[in-house]
Amino acid sequence: MTDKIAIYPGSFDPITLGHLDIVERACHIVDKLVLAIGVHHGKKPFFSKDERFALINQVVAPIARDTNTVLEVVAFDDLVIDVAKRVDATILIRGLRDGTDFDYEMQMTGMNETLAPEIHTIYLPSSGAVRHIAASLVRQVATLGGDISPFVPDAVQAAFQQKLTS
Repeated sequence: MTDKIAIYPGSFDPITLGHLDIVERACHIVDKLVLAIGVHHGKKPFFSKDERFALINQVVAPIARDTNTVLEVVAFDDLVIDVAKRVDATILIRGLRDGTDFDYEMQMTGMNETLAPEIHTIYLPSSGAVRHIAASLVRQVATLGGDISPFVPDAVQAAFQQKLTS
């Protein structure tokens, strides 16, 4: 039997409860899940690549362990399909929160299918409880002093507090 290897790309700046919802769903359908951190050299993320690696490994490892899924975390600065090929993924996981996400993701899927027809996109809907969470809004709430505990794992909240007070 061939292992089902999937890639779940994103900036994960920060990883949120919404991301973890998709990770958990994905872990139930694949043997190996690769979280791919997009690194855009023109953007200034709140958390560095290394900080995101550490946070992802800390909060995703228990989910992978509980679902008996192999976890790998990589960074990329090229096309998602190129990193998917490098890690032997044949499945691209995308989370959907709403119709706006769907419209955008359908365009991306069309492009990716043209460039790499052997990589299949699977859309996983977000749970109702986390559907409203967006990393960009979490960053905004955190930097303005708001409570982000309903939106992120405890480790991420602590990392924000440490970074904002140092």
